[in-house]
Amino acid sequence: MATGTAETTGTARTTGAAGTAGAAGTALDTGAAGAGAWGGRIRRTVLAALVAAAVVFPVSAAASADVPAPVPAPFAEEAAPQVRYAANRANLAEAARMAQQGDRTGRAARLRAMEAAGAARFLTFDGRGRGRAVEVLGELETADRVAVLVPGSDTTLDTYERFRAGAVALQQRLQAEHPRSAVVAWLGYDTPGTVSTTVLTAARADLAATELAPFLDGLAGMAAPGARLSLLCHSYGSVVCARTPTGPAVGDMALFGSPGTGAAAARDLPTGARVWAGRGSGDWVANVPHVRLGGLGFGTDPVDRAFGARAFAAGAAGHSDYLKPGSDSLESLAAIVLGTTPASEASHAQAPHA
Repeated sequence: MATGTAETTGTARTTGAAGTAGAAGTALDTGAAGAGAWGGRIRRTVLAALVAAAVVFPVSAAASADVPAPVPAPFAEEAAPQVRYAANRANLAEAARMAQQGDRTGRAARLRAMEAAGAARFLTFDGRGRGRAVEVLGELETADRVAVLVPGSDTTLDTYERFRAGAVALQQRLQAEHPRSAVVAWLGYDTPGTVSTTVLTAARADLAATELAPFLDGLAGMAAPGARLSLLCHSYGSVVCARTPTGPAVGDMALFGSPGTGAAAARDLPTGARVWAGRGSGDWVANVPHVRLGGLGFGTDPVDRAFGARAFAAGAAGHSDYLKPGSDSLESLAAIVLGTTPASEASHAQAPHA
């Protein structure tokens, strides 16, 4: 699920597709009774096609498999954040130099911008291919409230700026109310391309979960003693979070802009955290059919009462707008991280998941 600029166009396409599906369903229902089973198979096929049509419309980031970069810096498990920051700054600078020499000037410019932004505090950095980066905003070692942002599809080093902008907005909002807070922008997995079959299945999410789970365990030890972690999971990132076993340090998991998780209910997720779900009224993902057929699609809508998540207000947010400064959705997500009660959508009042 990318945060591309084609959202309005995509919404029009999915609306049109949904109308076509409705017409097809009506035509099938008027057929002979003996064709019922065949009609059901056709309807399921149409729904599966609609999942693809609804999810695939944004513009995909350019492939970057051939970008030259150094091997990531190695760390002992107990390496302190400051040690990691210093080594990864050096690795980032070298990656920018190699990209420039390899005539990948666009990537080089983006890496230099990453290097210049803030204090360049990266717990993980890998400039090879589409890239990985795990950046800390705030003072992790003294933070007792830590938000981990998990992005959706087409989030790469080439599109990192837009992901980071949301993390910065969240950190600024948290700091205004609670100075001992930090945000971790976790681009720690190979996100699927929006225009690809991988975005329609949980395969990438399953792999990502094997990376995110141990990261969360280690992160709890880097923050202040007793720090409470929150997982904020956008779009395809919500599929990742839904497959990630979490320990007691993770108190909340918020799913937003989610196409579904692959689970039928919040109680089925491998976490003891409180599970929240929200969707803005301007988010095109509402048009994605919530079906799961042979591993395709992600099933129950997380904002549906049947899923059993706690609802939070997301206002008029579009798919890319949940962390926009001043938005209802940002206020709600900040409240979840800080342990206060966010506003809820009255139309989605739900029984809480413990």
